[in-house]
Amino acid sequence: MVRVAVDAMGGDYAPDEIVNGAISALSSLDDLHLTLVGREGDVRKSLESLEYPKDRVEIHHAGEVIHCSDDPGLSIRNKKESSMIKALQMVRSGEADAALSAGNTGALMAGGLLFLGRLSGISRPALLTPMPSFSGEPVLFLDVGANMDARPEQLLQYAHMGRIYAQQILGYPEPRVALLNIGEESNKGNIQVKKAYSLFEDHMPGFCGNVEGTEVFFNAAEVVVCDGFIGNIFLKTSEGLSRAILSYFRQEIPNKLSYKIGAQLLKPVFLGLRDKVDASGYGGAPLLGINGLCVKCHGSSKARSIEQALLKQAYPFVKKNVISKLQVAMDILNEEIGEVPGRE
Repeated sequence: MVRVAVDAMGGDYAPDEIVNGAISALSSLDDLHLTLVGREGDVRKSLESLEYPKDRVEIHHAGEVIHCSDDPGLSIRNKKESSMIKALQMVRSGEADAALSAGNTGALMAGGLLFLGRLSGISRPALLTPMPSFSGEPVLFLDVGANMDARPEQLLQYAHMGRIYAQQILGYPEPRVALLNIGEESNKGNIQVKKAYSLFEDHMPGFCGNVEGTEVFFNAAEVVVCDGFIGNIFLKTSEGLSRAILSYFRQEIPNKLSYKIGAQLLKPVFLGLRDKVDASGYGGAPLLGINGLCVKCHGSSKARSIEQALLKQAYPFVKKNVISKLQVAMDILNEEIGEVPGRE
């Protein structure tokens, strides 16, 4: 049985959308057990209209909520009875195999480090997200916001963790790994990326060089690595652009009869485009490098995103024991280059 503690109060549409998405996942998996963590009265109200296997759902009362506007550090210290903290504590105590939340990103990252700790040899963890691509298969992108800065050795750790994830979760036998850069040449980029390039050449299986942002969605690599500052900007710019394009179509097509007729003819194309750029397809971003699984969902996540995060992230990650495989990879890497200093 895979046991997931779900922060039912985190996110813009909690608890209804969080609870609905979590319950939907149960119909696809017979060995998934959920603990919905939050204000018991609110959670029970969200469950009232839903049918679900009662023996695979529990409610764990948590009277406080960490809001997206809260200071992450202060929240971790002052809101010990919050749904997010309670979910993380369940993973630490062994009551759950994973925690999932659409709540405050900074608080979840800080809480994951505080309550679960790092894998041995890991300097800094990284947030990984599968991004849709036009090749039909997702490209894995990390770091997308856990750490704003990263030294070359830390980027190398990110790359190894991304490679293991690609193999175990997405089934890529030999994933190609690239550095996000302003050009393909090895002498391009800032000092950190140039140094990282040399490290990747010597210690990164499947390294295929630098990739520019224009090529990320066109099968240039299965894993793309950068620091969290660049990664978060790239992620949000991509999401914003995809929403803007779809919004433009919805606004303009009704304005002319010829547009409407053309839209009907091109409907399969539009639906295909929507599916390719749909960020909810994988639902969440795991925090890699901590000693346990913590999945961060977007603050605006609705039911489908939560369901997909459970089905495509939390469940297979636990089932395939990816944590132990990440630790083995880090042990091998650290034997080659020495343990990376600076466990902040």
